[in-house]
Amino acid sequence: MAKKATKNLNVVISKPVKKILIAQPKPESEKSPYFDIEKKYRVQFVFEPFIRLEGITAKEFRKQKIDITTFTAIIFTSRHAIDHFFRICEEMKVAISQDTKYFCITEAVALYLQKFILYRKRKVFYGADGTNKSLFSVINKHKENENFLYVCSENQQDNEIVNWLKSNHCDFQLGFMYRSISNDIRALFVEHAIDMVCLFTPSAVRSIFDNFPDFYQNGTLIGAFGGNTAKAVEEAGLSLNIKAPDVHIPSMTAAIEHFLATHQSMK
Repeated sequence: MAKKATKNLNVVISKPVKKILIAQPKPESEKSPYFDIEKKYRVQFVFEPFIRLEGITAKEFRKQKIDITTFTAIIFTSRHAIDHFFRICEEMKVAISQDTKYFCITEAVALYLQKFILYRKRKVFYGADGTNKSLFSVINKHKENENFLYVCSENQQDNEIVNWLKSNHCDFQLGFMYRSISNDIRALFVEHAIDMVCLFTPSAVRSIFDNFPDFYQNGTLIGAFGGNTAKAVEEAGLSLNIKAPDVHIPSMTAAIEHFLATHQSMK
């Protein structure tokens, strides 16, 4: 996203946070940390995805002229990427070798592979803390012997991963298997007095400006999960108030709770 005017920067935290918009679907489990935070800090969460993913058809994928069977390692940065990779393989009747290695951004993403493969630790690897840096550290140990397919969105914005793979002379190719489309979120901001918005992908940042081309932060606090999302927020000229993951803050819920404990009373 092109850098916008800096009129949104340096948002002052001048009022208690009461309503927080999470740019993801509502958790299915009642034991989600979000609900514990609601009770503890007397805030309200509103859940609404800012984007939706649309799978690229097998016919579209063939135009990329990619032979999946030639790759010895697959890079996944989300569960969605895993879903669409195996969907494409099924539609194209591609058999994946049992020797294929999988490199995942987090352990949670890695464990999701159990839905599709016989999970073996010797062929599934993941970053220690959910950052690109930790993923690079794992890939670096295997880059000499592997040919990587990075499964990503057609409008992928993770230039950090691509640039690292290039600069470290990895044998790789991008495999576009889905695309992100902005949802209409305008009614959310009309119906709710939102104090904080938490974003999880660069595409969610783009969705804000697709819906509000002249978006003005106007005191709304913004949280971002992941380095690429944080970068997109800052490049859009917005003030970033919460950033996760961190050494002692592994999740967005932990980051939100830390912020609330620091900036407002539980009374």
